[in-house]
Amino acid sequence: MKFLDQAKVYVRSGNGGGGAVSFRREKYIEQGGPDGGDGGRGGDVWVEAVEGLNTLIDYRYQQHFRAGHGVGGAGRNKTGANGDDVVLKVPVGTVVLSDDKEEVIADLTEAGQRVQLLRGGNGGFGNQRFKSSVNQAPRHANPGQKGEEMAIWLRLKLIADAGLLGLPNAGKSTFLAAVSAAKPKVADYPFTTLHPHLGIAEVDTRRLVIADIPGLIEGASEGVGIGDRFLGHIERCAVLLHLVDATSEDVVADYLTVENELALYGEGLAEKPRILALSKMDAVPDGAEEKIASLTEATGRPVMLVSAATGKGVTEVLRALADVVIAHREEDAAAGKEDEAWRP
Repeated sequence: MKFLDQAKVYVRSGNGGGGAVSFRREKYIEQGGPDGGDGGRGGDVWVEAVEGLNTLIDYRYQQHFRAGHGVGGAGRNKTGANGDDVVLKVPVGTVVLSDDKEEVIADLTEAGQRVQLLRGGNGGFGNQRFKSSVNQAPRHANPGQKGEEMAIWLRLKLIADAGLLGLPNAGKSTFLAAVSAAKPKVADYPFTTLHPHLGIAEVDTRRLVIADIPGLIEGASEGVGIGDRFLGHIERCAVLLHLVDATSEDVVADYLTVENELALYGEGLAEKPRILALSKMDAVPDGAEEKIASLTEATGRPVMLVSAATGKGVTEVLRALADVVIAHREEDAAAGKEDEAWRP
């Protein structure tokens, strides 16, 4: 299945049905009076996060969604049927944006979460609603209200505990394949990863969801290479694992290139907790100490060593990631309890 993480959709709620103008006409009943029923309500437009979806590919083939119109009222005080609602089913982690992408309308982070986007028009009143002592035979009714319409953007941001960062061919996909059952493409040329992958890793009975995104190169914020469009998939991560290729001639420059693109992208990615590791250590048996020292001095961070091909250092990196993730979960749980305990 093709991965699609962004789609533009046009939605419209239903019109309300018109009220009826009708009078009771039955044998042996004098002055029956008005009995026109009300029109039905137009259908609403909803968006709902559901399990089992991991892409927005369905919205490539259908972009227009219209709720049903309300049915008009009828005689004998019959109210028209309401229009059918339309529900956009999206993967968990989908953000609904306005047409200009400036306003966040909804952020669906849990399965079953449901948000109303548009409300259907109300049905019109029938003429029986207008009878009074001075107007016993009203001959008018209200038309139904018109529905609403808008264009929205659906943007999927994968929900993962940890995200992988690095230049193309830094060993991100190899690492994900080594720690999980995911099968990302691995090859010895740049940009083998063209769309994000998710994998589930376990260490010391702790489970982590790890996201691998295409590599960043200098100028990614301006669209160079694959660009930075996939960085949104690691915005929700509690920690980022920055892999630097140990076989590179200038590991410091490689590190700074990625960090600069994160800063240009914004959205708080540059401030997220970071684990820094030199990858492909099996390919540099000698001379690694100088690279470790230069990278530590330039970044001010401890540098871990890992070789996904041999498995060396993988467990230690996973434990470091798990420690940050667990601490983040505990902070969220504590914040949630404080919010529940607060009362105005």
